[in-house]
This record gives sequence, C-alpha cells and structure tokens, in this order.
Amino acid sequence: MQELVRSILEQVGLSTVLDIGITALLIYWLFSLIRGTQAVRLVVGVSILIFVYFFAQWAGLRVLSQVLESGAVVGLFALVVVFQPELRRALDRIGRMGSFAWLHTGVELRAIERVADEVAKAAAGLSRDGYGALMVIERETGLEQVAETGVMIRGEVSADLLRTIFARGTSLHDGAVILREDQVLAAGALLPLAETTLHTERYGTRHRAALGITESTDAIVIVVSEENGQISLVERARIVRNLNEAQLARAIRALLDPSAGRGAFGGRGSGAAGPGGRAPRLAELGRLVGRGPTRRADDDTAAAAAAQVQR
Repeated sequence: MQELVRSILEQVGLSTVLDIGITALLIYWLFSLIRGTQAVRLVVGVSILIFVYFFAQWAGLRVLSQVLESGAVVGLFALVVVFQPELRRALDRIGRMGSFAWLHTGVELRAIERVADEVAKAAAGLSRDGYGALMVIERETGLEQVAETGVMIRGEVSADLLRTIFARGTSLHDGAVILREDQVLAAGALLPLAETTLHTERYGTRHRAALGITESTDAIVIVVSEENGQISLVERARIVRNLNEAQLARAIRALLDPSAGRGAFGGRGSGAAGPGGRAPRLAELGRLVGRGPTRRADDDTAAAAAAQVQR
C-alpha cells in the first residue's frame, strides 16, 4: 500500500496539481455563469443524452449508438446557438478581466458623489410622486447599442432632468435612461428582458428589464416601482429592495468609487474596494445599507410569495 501511494506521489508533480486546480476553477466558473438561467435545464438534458449514449455503448445497442453519434454532429452546432447568451456573457467577462482598465485615470470622486446624490434624489422624488423609473448606470461594459434604441440626450445628470424624463405623459417615460460618467446618454432605451427561468413571473416589466441588462453586463440599475413606489437596486441579477434616498446614494457610491483602481464609468473609474481590495458585489451591499446579504432574483422565493407583481 505504501509503495502504491509512493508511486502515485512520484507521478504527481507541480504541473499536475496546477492543471487540476485551473480545470476545477474553470468548471466552477462555468457553472456559476449559467446558474439561474435556461442553460441549467439544457445542461441537464445534454448530460442525460451523454449518459444514454454510454449506456448504449455498454449494452451493445448499436442502432441507438449510431443515432446518438449522428445527432452529436448536428448537436455541436445547435449548442452554439442554444447557449449563445451564455457564451456572449462569458466572453464579455473575459474581456473585462483583460481590459487593462485599471491603468486608466479614474473619474473624480466628486463626480461620482454628485451622480449618486442626483440619481438617489431623483429616485426618491419619483417614488413620492408615484412615477415608475428605470435608470441604468454604465460601468466597464459599453451600452452604446442599448442607448441607440432610445433618444440620445448627452445632458448633464441632474435630479430635475431625470424626474422630467420619467414624468407621466412624456414620450420617454416608459423606456430606460442610460447614464455614462456624469451624463444622461440616452432616454427611452429598450432593455432585454431577464433570461432567468425561476420566478421571473412575479416581476413586472421594469424589474425584468433590470435583471436582463445586469445578466449580460456589469451595469447598475435603479428601479422605481410605479405600483408601490418601492426603490430597488439591481447588479449582476441581484436585487436590494425598498431603499431610501440615503441608502441608495451610499450603495451607488460604493459600486462606483474609484479608490480600488477598477473601472467605474465606462471602464475608467472603479468599484469600491470590498474584502481583499475588490469591488463589492451587491450581496455585500445589503450589509452596507444595513440589510442582510442579498440573494439572486431566482432564489428570493419567500419575497415572491408576499410581494405583488411590480411595474
């Protein structure tokens, strides 16, 4: 037994350990990427087909094996189409990691504080007036294509401008506002709806659009419910609900603070330093604003039972 263990240890070198570690991290990253999306059920389906194929090989079922082998050729191309949203999201994340955004000069902290204060003030005012709103703050992932679906404004961010855009009866109040750096880039923009399959039916159009854009980008989205005036903050398909003006401003500043050296606005600012100097995830912002850790939208089943569908 000792000789067997010794022979195994002799064959395991540093490169082997490194190879296994990187592969394990890659698999974990891929599973975390598809968690809560339609791809989960598709992966289960593909896994079942692979199991059936190996069973057919073991049992000597030649016809079934040949059918599955023939279908695998077409299936490879089908998987590229079926998993297109997940592949796009993965490439986007890889591009952000290798973007050298940390070498660029950050946006001034005063500009970030002003944007956070103006957006929070506008959200609080819209909530009091009973108006719905959808405000998207661009970070490293560019939103130019999304902005082009609306009306380009390129005006200075202010609470008065945002409240005017979302006032009931205006032509742009139903779309989303795109904020880039300290400017209102566009208004009336159309956002993709959420791809998550679990419990999305409890969300209204604005909340599903907020989840949709944060699934595929690193944008921060502020949602004001037209039905009950509740203010929510969405980032990476996670939601912090029922924020007041001070909590919202503090959370936005934490996500856009340039002190950590990462991109905040369009890749030139940063996220606030969390544990280990990294930008905080929204799961940590629950503690920042005096709440418990937040959960993914598809895990929030208890809140779904108590909340009405929001718009």
